[in-house]
Amino acid sequence: MDKMKHIVEEYFFRSLISLENEEEAETFFRIFCTDKETQLIAQRLYVAKLLSENKVYSEIVNKTGASSATVSRVKRAMDIDRDYFDKLLGKLNG
Repeated sequence: MDKMKHIVEEYFFRSLISLENEEEAETFFRIFCTDKETQLIAQRLYVAKLLSENKVYSEIVNKTGASSATVSRVKRAMDIDRDYFDKLLGKLNG
């Protein structure tokens, strides 16, 4: 099953990088994800943005509606791979 999981995930990630613009990305997620799934991904990304701006947890929770556990989870991920988040957020903010 691990091999199949890898094949399926690889196909998924290749599909993401094939998207050419925001409209295609929006359509992709509208078709393949529920509104809630898309909202959760978007929320976590915005939490990362706010954390990178050194906002405090309470402000992030109030602005995004994310739980403090979600903010902590994103913070841990950022601590593990700061370079990745700096690069990603730099692309989005630049």
